[in-house]
Amino acid sequence: MFKNDLFAGKRILVTGGGSGLGKAMAAKFLELGAEVVIWGRRGALLEETAAELTAAHGGTVVPQAVDIRVPAAIDEALDQLWTTRGPLDGLVNNAAGNFISRTEDLSPRGFDAIANIVFHGTFYTTLACGKRWLAEGRPASVVSILTTWVWTGSPYVVPSAMSKAGVAAMTKSLAVEWGPRGIRLNAICPGPFPTEGMSKRLLPIDGLKDAGRTVPLRRIGELPELANLAAFLMADEVRYITGEVMAIDGGQWLTGGGTFSALDAVTAEQWGMIRDMIKATNDRDKASRSA
Repeated sequence: MFKNDLFAGKRILVTGGGSGLGKAMAAKFLELGAEVVIWGRRGALLEETAAELTAAHGGTVVPQAVDIRVPAAIDEALDQLWTTRGPLDGLVNNAAGNFISRTEDLSPRGFDAIANIVFHGTFYTTLACGKRWLAEGRPASVVSILTTWVWTGSPYVVPSAMSKAGVAAMTKSLAVEWGPRGIRLNAICPGPFPTEGMSKRLLPIDGLKDAGRTVPLRRIGELPELANLAAFLMADEVRYITGEVMAIDGGQWLTGGGTFSALDAVTAEQWGMIRDMIKATNDRDKASRSA
């Protein structure tokens, strides 16, 4: 679909690049000739992913354990990159967090757990890269991974819906503000794709896992499809595209689907089960980050 050297000489950062959507996009950029930098909070996972991707595709993958909730950590990592590898040419804001919950059950800490990554972390990373690009007069491309909730909202994932909508506003705003200086910003809104985060934190009950039934194409997405769209938007060959927020969801959001409104049918007892399952997943993740 793309020429093999599409990103030759380019250096692209993918946040949340150790697994799921981020890993799939990192693999595509690497396959097309880019040097890829992957960020996440689990250093061991990043090292494992980097080794796996280079074994499969060759090239260079630079893993950096970075907590994007901390602006100083972002600046330190970018300074190291600029000094040891060279400047970035592209950024994919993919790092995220989410879980389903009745909004009345949310604590401020639960809200911040999502907003600090998706809203604050995405802005911090974009701003830190943008300042460097602007200071150097360097053209660049930013692609942010959102959801179709930026248009519809969604019950039971209110912190994510609010945060992703804010990033959509950032995308459009900075496309205008930074466009005259050669920096493009676009965003992708995936529908259901098969990732561990989706299955464990968003669809943890067997009866809720038939996500494809609300999609006109009657299936969930395939990771290479999303990676192809990210590569398309990142490429210089389409540098007249900026400020766009595109869905890749098989037409789901056009049907009124793509939200968690079906969870109205979940009982109080089931909500308790969901909270326990999500907590167990989060506890395992925390343990792996500290290992």
